[in-house]
Amino acid sequence: MNVRAYMNLVRWDRPAGWLLLLWPTLSALWLAAGGFPGWHLIIVFTLGTILMRFAGCCINDVADRKFDLYVKRTIHRPVTSGELSVKQALMCGAILALLSFALVLTTNLATIVASLLGLFVTLIYPYTKRFFSIPQAVLGIAFSFGIPMAFTAVLGTNWTWHGVITGTQMGYAWLLLLGNLFWVIAYDTEYAMVDRDDDLKLGMIKTSAITFGKYDTFIIMLCYVAFLFIWSQVGFRLGARWPYWLGLLVAFAQAIWHYTLIENRTREGCFKAFTKNHWIGFSIFAGVLAGSLLPY
Repeated sequence: MNVRAYMNLVRWDRPAGWLLLLWPTLSALWLAAGGFPGWHLIIVFTLGTILMRFAGCCINDVADRKFDLYVKRTIHRPVTSGELSVKQALMCGAILALLSFALVLTTNLATIVASLLGLFVTLIYPYTKRFFSIPQAVLGIAFSFGIPMAFTAVLGTNWTWHGVITGTQMGYAWLLLLGNLFWVIAYDTEYAMVDRDDDLKLGMIKTSAITFGKYDTFIIMLCYVAFLFIWSQVGFRLGARWPYWLGLLVAFAQAIWHYTLIENRTREGCFKAFTKNHWIGFSIFAGVLAGSLLPY
């Protein structure tokens, strides 16, 4: 077995990808529980998030294997280079997804159903690059689905199907998902800016970086603002304490720094901005966590 190739397939050496998924999911867990959500849910969502990120990489690389041949950054990916076959990559992804699903089975029915919906979005995302001008929006839904799952998991047996869609607590979940979607569009557009020249030459891939064109940096900053504004509204409605607002302020400061990295649209600057985005998520989670630890 080519262990190194499998490790490269799931981006084992690039934790930024799963950290971008993990921090908003953990924040949602704490917000839904109004504090510590319990070790069971922390373990389920931490391991499940990492496993699904790994599985998503397998699916993405299989879907993009022919396009990746023409992109400098991706030409050496295991499936594209031939180190691993399509069958091997799909088998790896399936095993990882099943392990993640096994963790979800320890929660409740609403969370199980939500996980299946999230999996569906994850599966279709790579193919939306062929026809949808902003596939990053689809990725945003996939990367944000841990949020409503966290809320349904915390609600436990006190949920109803009507409540999952319209309940007050779930309303917060959908708002957080919407805000997080804007964040994903922001950082994945930065990521897409790295490959924009190659994608334009190929002429078969659609990305937000291509669609936004000369307005790319402006729209990215608007997305950051929308993300932080929506999360601030949820914090206000939940009576968040001062560490939460400090976390949002630190996140906003980082977004401004990211603008300085992407304003000249260099590959190096845009890639750095993307890889550092997980610190924005961590800052907000740190604020959520610290606020929950303050004595009343």
